[in-house]
Amino acid sequence: MTVILLRHGVSTSNTARTLAGRSAGVDLTEHGADQARAVAERLGGLPIQHIVHSPLLRCQRTVGPLADKLGLEPEYDDQLIEVDYGEWTGRPIAELLTEPLWKVVQRHASGAVFPGGEGLAQVQHRAVAAIREHDRVFAERHGQDVLWVACTHGDVIKSVLADALGIHLDGFQRIVVEPASISVVRYTPHAPYVWRLNDTGSDLSTLEAIRPRPRDSDAEPDRPDTSGPVPGGELGGTASADNGNA
Repeated sequence: MTVILLRHGVSTSNTARTLAGRSAGVDLTEHGADQARAVAERLGGLPIQHIVHSPLLRCQRTVGPLADKLGLEPEYDDQLIEVDYGEWTGRPIAELLTEPLWKVVQRHASGAVFPGGEGLAQVQHRAVAAIREHDRVFAERHGQDVLWVACTHGDVIKSVLADALGIHLDGFQRIVVEPASISVVRYTPHAPYVWRLNDTGSDLSTLEAIRPRPRDSDAEPDRPDTSGPVPGGELGGTASADNGNA
């Protein structure tokens, strides 16, 4: 059984540089809508049997063109919803950089619990369980290998990939999952195998946003590290606004 993990396209929260979390009404930008149509073109020729998505609007919009092209009825799964960031929801990323919890999220994700929200270990548990359960159900229903899509959010996908790669959750921030990217995991009776990771096709525009920065040894010790992914699974301060937050 093989799942294509699809991250939603660029959202209005991405460009505003805020942590969307489960906020209602966060839609795709025009660029995000273009990405959704491009995903449909990229994946439309594959023998995809099912599309499952987070119930949030930005994921619904992302799978819409693909579902239309394939003639499939998408189904949502609450267990694939975005992280509950609690009191961090809706806050600017620049403001969150000053929070003591920021470094915990970056370096000890398994111990990070968002105030008034959920912990990243909980996120991984529910997300991996959901993916594996859909995989089991589809296998029983079809009696053969099935290719399917799960459209969800950055941190959710990264937690699933960490499990598939056999790495500790504390290392999941080393995985980059860009908007509208696909990552592919094939589950077998003995082990999962990662066939693709952060695949955005021929579009490598995000690499243009990388700027030279001092080596870590030369950086100010108390200065927030914005070079890596931030909560939500996107790139930090070196990335362009279009690759902003969840």
